[in-house]
Amino acid sequence: MLSKVIKKVTVIGAGFVGSTTAYTLMISGLVSEIVLIDINTEKAEGEVMDMNHGMPFVRPVKIYSGSYSDCAGSDIIIITAGANQKKGETRIDLVKRNTEIFRGIVGEVIKYSTDSILLVVTNPVDILTYVTYKLSGFPKNKVIGSGTVLDSARFRYLIGDHVGVDTRNVHAYILGEHGDTEVATWSLTNIAGIPMEMFCNECGKCKSGSTKEEIYENVKNAAYQIINKKGATYYAVALAVRRIVEAIVRNEDSILTVSSLLEGQYGLSDVCLSVPTLVNKDGIDKVLTVPLNSEEKNKLLASGNSLKEIINSIDLF
Repeated sequence: MLSKVIKKVTVIGAGFVGSTTAYTLMISGLVSEIVLIDINTEKAEGEVMDMNHGMPFVRPVKIYSGSYSDCAGSDIIIITAGANQKKGETRIDLVKRNTEIFRGIVGEVIKYSTDSILLVVTNPVDILTYVTYKLSGFPKNKVIGSGTVLDSARFRYLIGDHVGVDTRNVHAYILGEHGDTEVATWSLTNIAGIPMEMFCNECGKCKSGSTKEEIYENVKNAAYQIINKKGATYYAVALAVRRIVEAIVRNEDSILTVSSLLEGQYGLSDVCLSVPTLVNKDGIDKVLTVPLNSEEKNKLLASGNSLKEIINSIDLF
């Protein structure tokens, strides 16, 4: 039984990701109040009007546009605002621009809310999760990045599509940075409990080594491919955010690859990145240590260290 009913979610940023996230939460029935905040107030108002006109088709939920003062009383504050990723631009290229934007956003949020869970979605998400943690002064369990929840979903989808199995029966993680140094943990990947290598050996339809590399590259480069084709990604990431919100709202103790502060796990400290993590009503309950092989451990360490180099170049205070 829940000890706390979570009812109010604020979404900061009414762009593609923010508005789609608000809409996804609206039709989910998970929350009873959604606030949409954007520097472009007319855009936020228009998105809210559009969603409210569909209210007869969903469970009752109050949706309105607001200002930072409306963050008060929020159980979860989702930050999607920031500079857009341009064609050919890596997530890391965004860091200095979005750090300055976050300095203003987090400064405003903490004026009105000091007990919310902060869920960061803006890229580069791992660095901005760390920035949010430092600027907010919130406990580490209350600052979460969407991390590689989406990457892991892409990974599972591509594996399932390749072998012809329902994606829900594929268990696999992408760890590390949500970006160019992310790590595919093939040693942990299984289909209905059957280790991936064993499944592939029995299948025998392809060259597993080359196919694995192709799947990994498609996962890693998915955002770039989508941006090149349609300008932005927002459907799947909104569903990933909904899944994280669901784990919090329902106090699920679900294991998700969200980004959070590491304090010695996997040999990494003072950096935010994604590893399997227990998520419930308190936010981050526990960062899990999973048995990676030596190659995966080294790649995860390299991913974390590359993020730390960038973090060390940021002047936060």
